[in-house]
Amino acid sequence: MTSNESLLESVPRQLLIGGEWVGASGGATFEVLNPADEEVLASVADATPADGERALAAAAEAQRAWRATEPRTRAEVLRSAFELLTERADDFARLMTLEMGKTLAEARGEVTYGAEFFRWFSEEAVRVHGRYSEAPAGGSRLITMKAPVGPTLMITPWNFPLAMGTRKIGPAIAAGCTMVVKPAAETPLTMLALAALLEEVGLPAGVLNVLTTTDSGGVCEPIIRDPRLRKLTFTGSTAVGRTLVAQASDQLLRVSMELGGNAPFLVFDDADLDAAVDGAMLAKMRNIGEACTSANRFLVHASVAEEFSSRLAERMGALTVGDGTRDGVDVGPLITDKARTGVHVLVHDAVSSGARALVGGEVPEGPGHFYPPTVLVDVPPSARLLREEIFGPVAPVTTFTDEDEALARANDTEYGLVAYVFTRDHARVLRVSEALEFGMVGVNTGIVSNPAAPFGGVKHSGFGREGGFEGIEEYLETKYVGSAL
Repeated sequence: MTSNESLLESVPRQLLIGGEWVGASGGATFEVLNPADEEVLASVADATPADGERALAAAAEAQRAWRATEPRTRAEVLRSAFELLTERADDFARLMTLEMGKTLAEARGEVTYGAEFFRWFSEEAVRVHGRYSEAPAGGSRLITMKAPVGPTLMITPWNFPLAMGTRKIGPAIAAGCTMVVKPAAETPLTMLALAALLEEVGLPAGVLNVLTTTDSGGVCEPIIRDPRLRKLTFTGSTAVGRTLVAQASDQLLRVSMELGGNAPFLVFDDADLDAAVDGAMLAKMRNIGEACTSANRFLVHASVAEEFSSRLAERMGALTVGDGTRDGVDVGPLITDKARTGVHVLVHDAVSSGARALVGGEVPEGPGHFYPPTVLVDVPPSARLLREEIFGPVAPVTTFTDEDEALARANDTEYGLVAYVFTRDHARVLRVSEALEFGMVGVNTGIVSNPAAPFGGVKHSGFGREGGFEGIEEYLETKYVGSAL
C-alpha cells in the first residue's frame, strides 16, 4: 500500500451524526476525484434530507449541555485540536493536495493558517464579556450578558477545505454553539478527517455533525427552514448566497455570508515595483487563483504598466505546472474541468476583444484540469473578466493615469471583499484606503488573511466577519437584564 493509499484509508467515509459514524440513509455514495489525474480517491456517504434532519436533531439535543460547558473546557478542546492538527500537518496537507489540487507547500501553509483559528478562539473562549452599569437616571442597574446563538449550519467551500472549516468551527465551539457542517462535494475528505480529530481531542457527541452530499440544496434547505436552527454561515458564490439568505429569512436566522470577490490590485507610479510584483504573485497565484481574495483586476499607472506587466509575465511564465504532490511543482490543477473551461472562456473573450497574452492563455493537453499562468495586457473595458470572478491563474492588466480614475474603476464592481494598493505615499495610503469600498485593504502586501483580523466584505461580497475579536460575536447573542434596586 502506498503512502497516499494508507492516508486515504485512515479517513472516515461516513456521516458523523450524534457522535456516530453512519452510512447515508439510502445507502448511496459518491466518488471523490483527484483533479490532477481524475482518478478516484475514495467513495463517501451521500447524505439525504432525512440524514440532514437527524444531524440537526443531534445538534439541537446537544446544545443545552454544550452551552452549559465551562468556557475553559471548550477552550482546552480547541487548544488540543490546534496542537494535534499542527502535529499532523503533513498528513492534512497531502490529503488536501490530493482532493483539491494545490501544491503541498500551499497545503502546508493552509494547515498552519487553519490551525491558528483553533488556537485564536481557544483564547477567545474565556474572554466573552458582559457589562454592568448604573442606569443614567439612577434607581436601577443595567446588565448585559452574552449567550450562544445555538445550532448552526455551516456550508464550506472546496478551495480551502480545512481553513474555511476551522474559521467557522473554532468560534462556534468557543461560543458554545453546536454545528451541522456540510463540506463541498469536491473536497469532503479534509472535513471528515478534521471531524475525526475533534472527536479524538474530546469534543462531545452531537456538538459537531458532518454531512457529505451531492444534493446540497435538497439536504440544506429543510435544515435552514427548521425552527431548531438558529444560525447559517456560508462561504461560496454570491449567486448561491442570495438563495440561502432568502431561505433563511423564513426563520429570521442569524446569517453570515462570505461570498464572491473582484479584487482590484492598484499599482501607483511611485510604487516599489519589486514589492508590487512580489505582491502580485501572492495575490494572484495563492491557491492557483482559486480564492475569493485573489487579485482579479490589475490597475497599473500608465507610466509603469509596461515594466510591471513584463516582469509579472516573466515570473508567471517561470512557474511549473503539474501534480501538486510532486517536488518542484508551483501550480496544481484547477478543481474541475468545468472550472478550467470557465477560466478559458473568460480569457478567450478578452483576447477576442483585443487583449494580448504575454504568457499562457492556452489549454494544455493530457489528463488533469491544468491551466497555465496567464498575463493579459491591452484588456478592453468590455472584457467579462474585468467584471466576473476569474477563479484561476489569469492576471488582466489595465492602466490608469490618476488617483481619482484608479479609485473610480476599483470601486466599479458589485463586489467589495478586498483591494490591494501599492504606493510609497503615506498620505495616499490613508486617502485610498478610506475611499475603497471593500471590507479589507492590503497595503504593499499581497495577502490580507490573518486569524487575528476580521475577514469579510461589503456589497455583494456578503456580510459578517470571521476571525479576529469580531469572529466570535457572530455566534453570540446579547441579552439585557434590567435590575431594580
